[in-house]
Amino acid sequence: MTGLRSAEWHARIECGGTVSGAGFLVTRDKVLTCAHVVENSDLAPVTVTFPQRPGDAPVAARVVAHGGWDGRVSELGDLAVLELDREVPITPAPLAPADVAHGDRRLMAYGFPAGYDDGTIAELRAVTELLIGGEWIQLEAWSGQGQPLAVGFSGAAVTLVDTGQVVGMVTAAAGARTVHTGRMMPTHVLARYWSHLSELVPVVGAGPVPAASVAGSGYVRGAAPARGSGPAHPTPARRPPHRGTRAPLPAHFLTAPPETAYAPGTPTPNPGHPGGPRLRALVEKAARAGLDCDPVRLYAAAAGPFDPNPPAEGFGSLWSAAWFVLCEVDDAATVTRFADRLDALLNAPPKAETDTRLTTPPHAGSDTRLPAPPPAETGAILVELGHSGAGDDLVRVEVSAYSAGRRHPVPAETVPRARLRACVQDRIEDAFCHLTPGADELIAFALPRDWLDWPVDRWERGPDDDTPLGCVHPVVVTDQARRRSSTRLLLTSAWQRLDSRTGARMHRVACGGGEDPRKLRVVLQQSEACLAGFGATSRAARTRPHFETSLNAPAPVIVWSRQGCDPEEAECAGNSDCPGTAFLDALDDLVSQVPPAQLPRRFLSLRQRADAEDDHWARDIQLLWDDPRRFTDPHTTAVHTRSPVA
Repeated sequence: MTGLRSAEWHARIECGGTVSGAGFLVTRDKVLTCAHVVENSDLAPVTVTFPQRPGDAPVAARVVAHGGWDGRVSELGDLAVLELDREVPITPAPLAPADVAHGDRRLMAYGFPAGYDDGTIAELRAVTELLIGGEWIQLEAWSGQGQPLAVGFSGAAVTLVDTGQVVGMVTAAAGARTVHTGRMMPTHVLARYWSHLSELVPVVGAGPVPAASVAGSGYVRGAAPARGSGPAHPTPARRPPHRGTRAPLPAHFLTAPPETAYAPGTPTPNPGHPGGPRLRALVEKAARAGLDCDPVRLYAAAAGPFDPNPPAEGFGSLWSAAWFVLCEVDDAATVTRFADRLDALLNAPPKAETDTRLTTPPHAGSDTRLPAPPPAETGAILVELGHSGAGDDLVRVEVSAYSAGRRHPVPAETVPRARLRACVQDRIEDAFCHLTPGADELIAFALPRDWLDWPVDRWERGPDDDTPLGCVHPVVVTDQARRRSSTRLLLTSAWQRLDSRTGARMHRVACGGGEDPRKLRVVLQQSEACLAGFGATSRAARTRPHFETSLNAPAPVIVWSRQGCDPEEAECAGNSDCPGTAFLDALDDLVSQVPPAQLPRRFLSLRQRADAEDDHWARDIQLLWDDPRRFTDPHTTAVHTRSPVA
């Protein structure tokens, strides 16, 4: 075991010339400490001193990353990263896996309480591996004697006595002098807030850290006891949302050989850990390939029903998400699913670019090329809007994400119409976290029949982005009344027949409405037509019965223009010079080239073009597209064969 004088990476933090806490060196020019230790750094200069090198001058430092701590004693993210003005010739602190601090292992913290400018030591133990509030591990004094945690220990590294490796950072102490407890933020939580640290922390499950020396990082057992002087930082009591800011993971970590990512003397991951080595190799491969994916969506798609939610502020990198899976998820199958999905993304064939060029037919214009086939995996978001029953001004909003055969509901809300769009924006954004990155997404609005004409595809994408939602994602509408089980069964059967189609067959409903609605039902049920196209608006009196018939038949696809022809107002009989006829001509030319299943994505391209051109024939196009297979939830349909009520 090496002596305390060899652990030169311990740091004393001063703010405005006054000792404010402790810290520890993690790279040659980076020191970790608590955010509350340097909360006045914008008003007073911060300097860092290394007490085990008494001849060295203090080094100026500045805060370059912050965990999001907002000044309240109960807030999460009490982490600050200090960048030194220059690199120091000191070996950084070695970090231990996050699962080795428990049991009967003695821990130590080196802090700077009042009267101990050179530092003193508190001997500790971790009470349990349970994370309090998902953030902290509780510490208690190793014995009733000796130095308790107190003011001046905040930011101190908590280390294993027998190896000198860091397992966490002191963030709080009990408020009473007679209670010798406190809290530390373990290394894997520190890495959650500052992903650069992930390169130094070994994977959980790497096996026990041996009670052997680690070069340049040891402690002396049995330090002399000293008197305490109060709390380091009052004990947090609640768990508000994360607001951490993360720096990106440096590329050299993910592309370096695996053994270089661990502190000297630390074992590499045990091959017996479920999926650990494979997952690490896949993350490295993703970095080399420059894979563009959303780590939150990747985790959400792999997580099981009892796995923890991802941090509210997301992941700073793909490795941060992988680290979360390895450290904080108990189900080994989740590691496998996460790795499998990442592997699928890395080996997926490149998508062909969607061709948005439109040729111009005699009446308007349409797409003529077939779109690229969709990815093998699909994901969908269902936005259900309905009358609340509490007043005409209130709308009930329920949003669910469907991914990998699972439904992920987002909390529902009843809002006034003035807040409806903002609420839908927020709920859709939440739902996207549950979709697998790279999946063929779809947003479907299930609306009451009298709201089917709502221009939901023209609603803004977000509060700071006025791009129409339908120009970013495939957006469709469907009729809430068609969500009955019997109707879903009919639609599912229809779509099974449509899967082999290379183009959609359209039945035209002209503006004049001369066709008998009863015959239209027969046509939609028995002919090859799967799409009902309307030249008139859905509100037109002449064709409204035909519209209702198409909904009830049920037609899998219905298309119309919200600003189309109104025969009563224009005294139109659906002649060749009618704008509704031109709309149907252009629509027929378009859909005949597109398999029915790919219509939503083709309409995305169409809407993008229409948004960029004045008076485009498809600017106000409405697509009712209803494939129940995109919204399957096994939990609502499965029958347990051994149940007495099955």
